[in-house]
Amino acid sequence: MSRRDVLIARPDGQCHATLHLPDAPGPGVILYPDAGGAREVMREMGDRLAALGYVALVPDVYYREGDWAPFDLSTAFGDPEERARLFSVMGTLTPDRIEADAGAFLDVLAQQPEVIGDKVGLTGYCMGGRISLRVAAAHSEKVGAAASFHGGNLANADDPNSPHRIADRITGVVLVAAAEEDASFPPEQAQLLGQVLTAAGVRHTIETYPAKHGYAVTDNATYDEAAAERHWKALEELYGATLGIWFGGQERSDRGI
Repeated sequence: MSRRDVLIARPDGQCHATLHLPDAPGPGVILYPDAGGAREVMREMGDRLAALGYVALVPDVYYREGDWAPFDLSTAFGDPEERARLFSVMGTLTPDRIEADAGAFLDVLAQQPEVIGDKVGLTGYCMGGRISLRVAAAHSEKVGAAASFHGGNLANADDPNSPHRIADRITGVVLVAAAEEDASFPPEQAQLLGQVLTAAGVRHTIETYPAKHGYAVTDNATYDEAAAERHWKALEELYGATLGIWFGGQERSDRGI
């Protein structure tokens, strides 16, 4: 495995990203970070995706902020100033910006000689889980699978920008793995999202892990090793079943989900 830095030119600035490369060509994957943004923890997760056989792109979704100061997620939500800064930066990611940036990220993956296959996988954490579903809907022709792990507000009936409002456009397979203790994605949202996906004929799984919000990311105070490993297994199975070329480093074309 190896990493390669890339710079993606955007109308609003230069987006720094890392490409995480397996030892042999594989399908492309975009990893959307949680509210803490792109940082070494997320890049390590990109490395793990590369170890599974995928070319993973980890973008700095906050690139419009310039050289922004990193967040410490173990304390940010308890510090009023840091919490305000965090939500302010998150608020800059409007649906239009998310969808336009995703188009550029997908183009970058398509240009890499190490990427094979015409469908891309998405995965996202917390804020990134919400982004993952929106991108799967907005770029449905290019997305074979989209995962959300402890994603919040995926089906907020009071939010005009909630991903569930466009989820019927998704053509790939969806995996939503919620947290048992997560006020940002209560059971009624899971039910609503499931109803929308079912009505649209979208193949999907919505399940709840016995863990707290943030369980999959090691620098979160709520990191849960058992739930995190379960998430890796679920992600490997999702991509192996849908991207259709590689599964755990072995060629597979006959898995279903």
